[in-house]
Parts: sequence; structure tokens; C-alpha cells
Amino acid sequence: MFNNQTKEDKMSEVKDKKDIWLVIEKYVYSNSTPSHTVRKTATSVEEAIGFKLALEKLNEQTDVSYFLASDVDTVMNNVITAHNQSVKTKEVA
Repeated sequence: MFNNQTKEDKMSEVKDKKDIWLVIEKYVYSNSTPSHTVRKTATSVEEAIGFKLALEKLNEQTDVSYFLASDVDTVMNNVITAHNQSVKTKEVA
């Protein structure tokens, strides 16, 4: 009946899940606060970029833009992986 999970249990569940990237739509009304809506979710940065580019191509409104968002761990893991790959490439050359 009650959820007896501790905060640590919940955090470990989140860490076990795949990285999640969000494609966020920002709609700016002329004289009001912008609204934000999650349009797509992706499990890789490449997939998220693909969704973002497709939405931008289909977009005909000047007051709508798109950007990617994720948690810090996901972003840092991608940065570290890209850095490590660039170091390996330099070592081979």
C-alpha cells in the first residue's frame, strides 16, 4: 500500500536506467513568459539531435525553437566518452 523505498533506492533505480535526452520546444509569446514543452525523448544524443533537426525542418513558426536537455551525468558521460575517443585517435596517428 505504501511505497517504502528510500531515497537511495530511488536514486539507484534512476542510475540503472539508460541515458535520457529531451527535445524541448520553446514557444515565445510576444509579451509573455515563454512556455516549454517536451516534444520527444531519446536514449542517445545522436537520436535526440535527429529529432531536433527534423522538428526544426518542419517548423514554420518564428516564435518556436528547439533545444536539447539532459541530466548532468548523461551530459558528462558523453563529454568524457568523446574526449577519450579523441585521445585514442591522436595516439594512433
